[in-house]
Amino acid sequence: MRATSIAMVIAFMAIHVSPALAQDFNERWSIIPRAHAEPPSTTDNQTQQSQLPAAPQEIGRSDNHASRSFSGKASFYSYSSGKTASGSSFNRNLPTAAHRSLPFGTRVRVTNLANDRSVVVVINDRGPSVRGRVLDLSLAAARSLGMTDRGVAHVRGELL
Repeated sequence: MRATSIAMVIAFMAIHVSPALAQDFNERWSIIPRAHAEPPSTTDNQTQQSQLPAAPQEIGRSDNHASRSFSGKASFYSYSSGKTASGSSFNRNLPTAAHRSLPFGTRVRVTNLANDRSVVVVINDRGPSVRGRVLDLSLAAARSLGMTDRGVAHVRGELL
């Protein structure tokens, strides 16, 4: 009897504990869903362009940037001074952002999905270093999006 109850407890724990072992702390306790890529929105212009022969890809542009939009969690940072990965001086009062792989100088329209506010930022740094985030925004960009009170927001980015 005692061996049976111990076996049942172990089986119960194996069933209910294993999904939690596959997640890290941030994934388990985050209120914002995990980042995912969205297909680009189709408009009349894009439909007409898709019927034309494909234009050659830009030099230095990899296939993982073929999608024109992405979504996920964004955070912000506001150092008082310093250098960015592109070599420029960081200015927290300019609408800039850090992305892991987009080329420096790329313009991205970032929209806060919670309040529909948007801002156009220039990629001038590498980051974010936190797993599961797609952008690190400057303080000016975060203020424009209305996300300084929470620190992290679910956003959509569209390459311009």
